[in-house]
Amino acid sequence: MTRPAHAPDGPAAPAAAVSSVTFYGYFRSSASWRCRIAFNLKGIAPEFVGVHLRRDGGEHKKPAYRAINPQQLVPALAVGSTVLTQSLAIVEWLEETLPDPPLLPAEPLRRAAVRAFAHAIAMDIHPLGNLRVLSHLAGTAGWDAAAVHDWARHWISEGLAACELLLQGHGEHPYCFGDRPGLADLCLVPQLGNARRFGVDLDAFPRLAAVGRLCAGHPAFAAALPDRQSDAEP
Repeated sequence: MTRPAHAPDGPAAPAAAVSSVTFYGYFRSSASWRCRIAFNLKGIAPEFVGVHLRRDGGEHKKPAYRAINPQQLVPALAVGSTVLTQSLAIVEWLEETLPDPPLLPAEPLRRAAVRAFAHAIAMDIHPLGNLRVLSHLAGTAGWDAAAVHDWARHWISEGLAACELLLQGHGEHPYCFGDRPGLADLCLVPQLGNARRFGVDLDAFPRLAAVGRLCAGHPAFAAALPDRQSDAEP
């Protein structure tokens, strides 16, 4: 694992904490996108192995990847002989292993509020628009493309409306919960990307949209964009 050119100021990551780490992901996966932002904010770059979710029926469904992640989902992070799955578990491990710069505030109640916001996106909004859910609706359930699109747009819109309200009462900050980006922001930005993909009107969520615009100018977020990844396709 190496430190990218946009690594933040501060001491280098401890060698023991960043060696022998392999990241399995897919450029369009918003869960993988979250992890890429976290890696960039921490200033580290694990070895990358692309797992194409559409090619040849989906590489995540092949025995080789199932042996890595029995859920057949991306991302996965191999740390030595241990494999971590679930994007937020990976990010939390990274936070505990490399605490500087922090992705969570120090005060316990505020940490819980940040986690609640992140979970609202990663556990409530994102799963309903995941590729396997949409593929099931279009395939087994027989929905047409317009109905699938409307499904995703509905649940993203409803979820983001709740997230807009969740930020109220936590003060005025440039990022979701503070003066620098953290766990909430790295979950929000990929979900905003999904919202744009399904034609959600982000003007309805001015606070979230403002955070998204700010993050777009941050090097760690810019470098994590799907179209800038080594496995990106048109």
